[in-house]
Amino acid sequence: MAQNQPLISCYIIAFNEREKIADAIASVQWADEVIVADSHSTDGTSEIASSLGARVIQIDFAGFGDLRNRAIEACRGKWIFSLDADERCTLEVRNEVASIINSHAALEAYYVPRKNYFMGRWIKHSGYYPDYRQPQLFRKGVMTFRPDPVHEAFDLTTDRIGYFKNAIWQFPFKDLEQIIHKCNRYSTLGAEKLDRQGKRAGMASALSHGAWAFVHQYLIKLGFLDGWPGFVLALSHFEATFYKYAKLHVRQSQWPWPRIDQNDGSREPLDGLHG
Repeated sequence: MAQNQPLISCYIIAFNEREKIADAIASVQWADEVIVADSHSTDGTSEIASSLGARVIQIDFAGFGDLRNRAIEACRGKWIFSLDADERCTLEVRNEVASIINSHAALEAYYVPRKNYFMGRWIKHSGYYPDYRQPQLFRKGVMTFRPDPVHEAFDLTTDRIGYFKNAIWQFPFKDLEQIIHKCNRYSTLGAEKLDRQGKRAGMASALSHGAWAFVHQYLIKLGFLDGWPGFVLALSHFEATFYKYAKLHVRQSQWPWPRIDQNDGSREPLDGLHG
């Protein structure tokens, strides 16, 4: 290893994550450097991160794809481990990372399973486990993200890909208010993504896509086995999907505001309005 090049960097993307960022950073203090890619948080997130030794970089938010690419560019390590502010690296995953990056037989990129905790229980179905979203350990230079606003796709320059045996933890929603807030934000970003792709939407497509999202998560992905939390997650998936297409329709319609015609030729006050 070159003298000034760390072996492994960890980047964490964050925005207004005051309540979560400290635990996220603490779980990856084993990395040679920890970078927090912050999008100008206003709740003290960046100050907390700096106080814990993380290198904070401020990035104007232009979509999650761009955010991740710029975070990767800031990493100096030969290996990169990514974490979101609502995720925690377990000791088992830390040990698995160490065994991989110190092995001559290491592959180029690895998916890491995630265990999600919501409403007092671990979610074992609903599509939330093992939840292989994207490779979270990879050699620098083999992975880039497409400039998608949300649910960012990625490209790999290798097919030498592996899967971790152990899982990180994720706490996606603190409470129901947060799940509603996230539905609102992600549906807006999703509508922008669909618009870029040239998609169209109406009431029927919004309702059908939303209904399918619920059925797929609650029935096909066995969300009903997760009890009350499973139903809430499936319903939120319906809402996020429905409003994504509804917002796309509104975005593309650009309805004009109605105006009152003041030019009727009359400027006389009505009787009784002026004493």
